[in-house]
Amino acid sequence: MQASATLFTQITSGLFASEFSRLVQKYPSSKPPRGITEYDQFLALCFGQLTYRESLRDIVACLNSKPHLLYHLGFRGHITRTNLAYANKHRDWRLFEEIAHVLMRRAAALYSKDDSGVDVPGLVFALDSSMISLALNLFPWAFYPRTKQAAVKLHLMLSLKGNLPAWAVITENRISDMSLLDELPIYPGAHYVMDRGYMDFVRLYRVNKAGGLFVVRCKEPVSFKTVERKPVEKAQGIQCDQIVRLKSNWSEKSYPEILRRVRSRDRETGKEVVILTNNFFSAPTVIAQLYTKRWQIELFFKWIKQHLRLRAFYGRSENSVRCQVWSAICAYLLVAILKKRIGVEKSLNEILQITSVGIFEQTPANIVFSDSYPTNRQINNSPEFQKSFSFSDL
Repeated sequence: MQASATLFTQITSGLFASEFSRLVQKYPSSKPPRGITEYDQFLALCFGQLTYRESLRDIVACLNSKPHLLYHLGFRGHITRTNLAYANKHRDWRLFEEIAHVLMRRAAALYSKDDSGVDVPGLVFALDSSMISLALNLFPWAFYPRTKQAAVKLHLMLSLKGNLPAWAVITENRISDMSLLDELPIYPGAHYVMDRGYMDFVRLYRVNKAGGLFVVRCKEPVSFKTVERKPVEKAQGIQCDQIVRLKSNWSEKSYPEILRRVRSRDRETGKEVVILTNNFFSAPTVIAQLYTKRWQIELFFKWIKQHLRLRAFYGRSENSVRCQVWSAICAYLLVAILKKRIGVEKSLNEILQITSVGIFEQTPANIVFSDSYPTNRQINNSPEFQKSFSFSDL
């Protein structure tokens, strides 16, 4: 990385220009560009995410405050509020979705040797969804009468190696969680940790046949036939460990093979959960620990809603909202990729806070994010600074 490259350029270098060009050809624009290219639009939305801009006007004002750096930031078009609004409304949001999945694969490769925090072989994914609320008077197209609110739903599969998104889909509010199991990519030997909203035996059997290992909280009541009871140590919080079959005719047809049923009790709160899994080789304490790791995806949703621009939106159309949500995921992944490449120990939150005020810095990122980066006091007290500045000059 050249020393003259801005911090923003170093972050966005996680996406290669050749990849972006290939995806643009896959999703060509139905309308001719108005002054800015698809890459300009992508950079502008990522800039807004990384610097916490409130509106398109904010984005344009901040970018145009450094006109001599726009070329070095990667912009080639003329950035205006009208151009950005037009692009967000008419450019296909699926382009940003594809970009996000390219970055997910790159981040997964970089974090592949990280510890997932659970003593099981292979990958571990947590699956869940979260509502992104919208104002009903501004986004009437997102209203769903059953929930009586306007929102879009983000379905996400989080890899516990680095707590990074590994797969995501944005749907309407009315789409159920369990229906997304039909689209879920299944990796043989990987664990999929889910809450009871995903307990659908027909779809879980598909995961089983594809070689995936699921860990799902059981809905009550479900009738089982006990095939085998295994000894447990209740001091470790495990109440029972059983091999079971589904009892009713319909359930047995939906999932004809045996299942493992583990009842776990939290020793602090006393709350019990019943877990179903097709993992027959791990200890029951590991199965219970796997389910508790599902909380990581709840923390991820909370984190991105607090630290990225998912509360105020730059446009009112469905296309604009989807573009902004995908740009938030892309910005998160770009920062995570840079963090791994330069090997800094700071958290993503700290990196984002520094980035928001130093986006135009023309300093290598490993220096900007290091604890040894010189402070203003160190600079002011340096002999070079004292020599170059004196009251006699005033």
